[in-house]
Amino acid sequence: HAAVMEADNRLSWPAALYLEGSDQHRGWFQSSLLTSVGTRAKAPYEAVLTHGFVVDGQGKKMSKSLRNVTSPQEVTDRHGADILRLWCSAADYREDMRISREILDRLVEAYRKIRNTCRFMLGNLRDLDVSSAGNIDMSKSDILEIDRLALSMLQRLTAKVTLAYENFEFHDVFHSIYSFCVINMSSFYLDVLKDRLYTFKTDSEERRASQWVIYRILVSLTKMMAPILSFTAEEIWRFIPGEKEESVFLSEFPSVETALIDKELEEKWETFLKVREEVNKALEIKRQEKFIGNSLEAKVGLYVNEAGYNVLENYKHFLPTLFIVSSVEVHKDKSPAAGAYKSTVVDGLEVLIEKAEGNKCGRCWNWSPSVGKYEEFPELCEKCHKVLTA
Repeated sequence: HAAVMEADNRLSWPAALYLEGSDQHRGWFQSSLLTSVGTRAKAPYEAVLTHGFVVDGQGKKMSKSLRNVTSPQEVTDRHGADILRLWCSAADYREDMRISREILDRLVEAYRKIRNTCRFMLGNLRDLDVSSAGNIDMSKSDILEIDRLALSMLQRLTAKVTLAYENFEFHDVFHSIYSFCVINMSSFYLDVLKDRLYTFKTDSEERRASQWVIYRILVSLTKMMAPILSFTAEEIWRFIPGEKEESVFLSEFPSVETALIDKELEEKWETFLKVREEVNKALEIKRQEKFIGNSLEAKVGLYVNEAGYNVLENYKHFLPTLFIVSSVEVHKDKSPAAGAYKSTVVDGLEVLIEKAEGNKCGRCWNWSPSVGKYEEFPELCEKCHKVLTA
């Protein structure tokens, strides 16, 4: 510390962080601490971070004689630098860190899912005018409840990732971003959003609001992943529309917008998400039985008690979109027909899957009795007919 930090006026003393392997607890960390305290009555560092050693997939020490050495160059040549960086962040560095081809292949798959989520969001911002979309009020009625929920989830992620970075919990950063992309975005929000993005009128308020939410999420997500997936984040940043800094590394790290956190909304939607999971289970059973192919071929009947009915009935018009089916009926205190799926998760819920009524719309692929009703567009449902003739 005396020879380097105090001798170089470009550096500050004490150091913000000492970083070394766990063998330095009785080595450099201790000798540096003792000499500094003895001569300056103060530690030469503000924090110490120690890590384990890199071992092979079985936990054995790497050795050329055992031919179990994985070199960084080998990883970057095969997968790129971001996969090596992802491995560093995903491993719990407090213990010895295992690396093998199998471990790297799993990380490549995780990386692919994160990248594909970002690619989907980026692809749906092509026609967004960021300057005009900024007039949308994110906390009020300009956006749907599901959009507000997504923004609330984003703030939770931002808080968790920020804290993890501050505490050097890089594996928490990776797992949080991965779960957000795969579970919250790909499997839920973006999946439900496809109908609005693809079938609503291009410049409709609902579609523009969804694009603005995607934009907000992608910008924050790109900034959060940048310290780890640096090259990927920079690539995404180049294609994000609107005025922005030249590099993601010149932008400010996202801060938590507490006004967008809606605990009451999150709690209410927990019920909807549980019901959605149960509906998906029922749909999968019918899919395996070859009763339906695509989920849009289904009509869903929800048989619930009074408490469940009071929650779901108010959202009956949105439920087909949430479940990605053609129609939904909600029944109170009524027994379903034979073959209904009985939930073990949601109290009093039974799900009956039937064939959707009507014919398939050639535009949105929903099944509806209104298909064939319009002479000029016989292949369209009522919703799509309104969009094209508005």
